[in-house]
Amino acid sequence: MKIIARIHNDYIDKFGIPRQSGLVHGVESVIIFEPEYRDENAVRGLEEYSHIWLLWEFSENVGKEWSPTVRPPRLGGNQRVGVFATRSPFRVNPIGLSSVKLNRIEKSEKGPLLYVEGADLLDNTPIYDIKPYIPHIDSHPEATGGFSSETKEYQVSVMIPPELWEKIPESQREAVREILAQDPRPGYQRLEDRIYGMRLGEMEIKFRGEGSQIRVCEVKRAVSKEKKKE
Repeated sequence: MKIIARIHNDYIDKFGIPRQSGLVHGVESVIIFEPEYRDENAVRGLEEYSHIWLLWEFSENVGKEWSPTVRPPRLGGNQRVGVFATRSPFRVNPIGLSSVKLNRIEKSEKGPLLYVEGADLLDNTPIYDIKPYIPHIDSHPEATGGFSSETKEYQVSVMIPPELWEKIPESQREAVREILAQDPRPGYQRLEDRIYGMRLGEMEIKFRGEGSQIRVCEVKRAVSKEKKKE
C-alpha cells in the first residue's frame, strides 16, 4: 500500500495519546498529502462531510511481534482477551482506523490541507486512505460493545494547581484536562508513588495518581529529542 498523507499535531510521544479517536477535542491536527496526491480534485466534495475515516499505520510498531492475546488497559492490564477483540496496536498488520471530525479544508502550496479534531495518531503518522463518514450507514446505536461498553465512561478527576494551570497555553488547557481524565498510566502499573510525564507540543507535564485523582506536579517547556541525544 502507498502512503498518501501524514498527520501533524502536538502528540510528540506515544505516552499520553488518547486511546481512541474522539476522546479528546482540544487538539487540532492537520493532514498533509504526499506530493503525488496533492490534487485538489481528490478531495472535491469532502467538505460536505462533518467526519471522516482515517486508515493509517502504527508506524512505531512495524516489525514487532504480534500476540494472539493482549491485555486491554480498561480491564486493568491483567486480563487477556483475543487481539481481534481489541484495538491494540500490536497486530499482525500494523493498521489503525480512526473516526475524526473534519473542521475545514484549506488550500496551500502543499495542496489541500485537512484540519481535523479528535485524532489519536502520533505526529507524522503515515495515512493510507481517507473515506467519508456516512451517519446512516456507519452509526449503529443498537450495537453492543463487549467489555468496552462497561468502561466507556471511565474517567478520573484531574487536579491542576492554579500556578501550573497558568503555565498551560489557553488553547491547550482543555486538551490537557481531557487527556489526563482518561488516566494515561498503564493499567497494570498505576503506582501512586511514581511521577509520570507526557509531552504535548512544546510542553512536558508531570503528574501522579492519588487514589481516583490525577494531580499535576510540574509543567515546563519540553526538551526536544535532538537535544536529549546531545
